[in-house]
Amino acid sequence: MSLFGETLDYLTRSESWLGSGGMLDLLWQQLLLTGTAMVLAVVLGLPLALWLGHRGRGGFAIINISGVGRAVPTFALLAILVAADWPGTATLGPYGRAGLATLIALTLFALPPIITNGYVAVTEVPAEIKEAARGMGMTPLQQFRRAELPLALPLVTAGVRLALVQVWATATIAALVAGPGLGRVITDGFYRNDYGQGIAGAVVVAVVALVLEVGAAQAQRTAYRRTHPAPATT
Repeated sequence: MSLFGETLDYLTRSESWLGSGGMLDLLWQQLLLTGTAMVLAVVLGLPLALWLGHRGRGGFAIINISGVGRAVPTFALLAILVAADWPGTATLGPYGRAGLATLIALTLFALPPIITNGYVAVTEVPAEIKEAARGMGMTPLQQFRRAELPLALPLVTAGVRLALVQVWATATIAALVAGPGLGRVITDGFYRNDYGQGIAGAVVVAVVALVLEVGAAQAQRTAYRRTHPAPATT
């Protein structure tokens, strides 16, 4: 049987998808990990970035600190966290084996684009708009909520979109250090010389990545349209 046939055979067998350790189970784990890491990164990083952008100070330091996350290889961070006594490789409910270590690494990995885009998005709001908001007697909170945040939203969503795709892709390699997710299908397949299984796992990862990218791009376009309405025609 050709490699294409082996891949198709693995993808079309029900036992490949169902049951504990099946691709649906692993897909759920990876989606849960990715979604949780994104929520944590947004909650931890975005308010700080927006606040610093509104104040127009302190951003240089926080961006450089978050940039450390880009410099440290995620795989190395995963290996360190999994090897440590805490968080270690214990099972974490629906997040699977080594789920906590993977969750920490993915959250740290998602922070740089979210913080950088959030800060830059607010600081790049035109000064005349900020001045006009102040001239209208708005409080600092009203200036931020009514003038700065709507204009910053497209760039903020671009940062979240970038982080989402990166986190999904990185979550796949967590399987190399005992992490959960679809990466286990790939690693198990190549370890047992079952290349059809390995490629089938890669295909599913790629398809889901495309779906996430399309969904995030649509959310970004929606944010842009709401903050940049088309001019009325006469």
